[in-house]
Amino acid sequence: MNFYTNLLATIVCVLLLIAPPGTVQAGDAAPATPAVLPPEANSKVDATYIIGPGDTLQIFVWRQPELSVSVPVRPDGKVSTPLVEDIVAVGKTPSQLAREMEKVLSEYVRSPQVNVIVSQPVSTYSQVKIIGQVAKPQALPFREGITALDAVLAVGGLAPFAAGNRAKIVRTENGKQRELHIKLDDIINKGDMKQNILLQPGDVLVVPESRF
Repeated sequence: MNFYTNLLATIVCVLLLIAPPGTVQAGDAAPATPAVLPPEANSKVDATYIIGPGDTLQIFVWRQPELSVSVPVRPDGKVSTPLVEDIVAVGKTPSQLAREMEKVLSEYVRSPQVNVIVSQPVSTYSQVKIIGQVAKPQALPFREGITALDAVLAVGGLAPFAAGNRAKIVRTENGKQRELHIKLDDIINKGDMKQNILLQPGDVLVVPESRF
């Protein structure tokens, strides 16, 4: 019995020695699946950013490196990637574009997972505009956390004949415009911070003139 036991052990040892390189042995940990999708921290904008013409997008398709590319948004508002041609990107958030690309890719790839990152935001959607009765009407680069008060102070404050409490923020969401009314006089003169709305990329702050 000991002879056959020793023989079996010898055969097992020989088989282990001649196993092909990379073969997972009994008891070995399975190799970790490499991460393909980059962390969202690589994005230069937040999740609410609206893509615009001129932006550069990094598009990653999980486990499909041949489909993962970096592309600019064309002046017509579209992008083209392998298997996804002329899809509209302008006016959408990165996640909205990713979900639409997944629908197209599902015709060719099983359960595609797409991640869209705005690596170089350069369009007017990455700005906020302050117009009307302010000291220096202008467009400001968007930064996360910027408020209406921040924007007004950055352009020199309200003009002498501004109707601050009749100001409004014009915002585009899902291709539609809506207006948010804001009382700038109450923020500046009364410290009413409830009125101090957070701005989003593409917002236009409009300050009208006082009525006489």
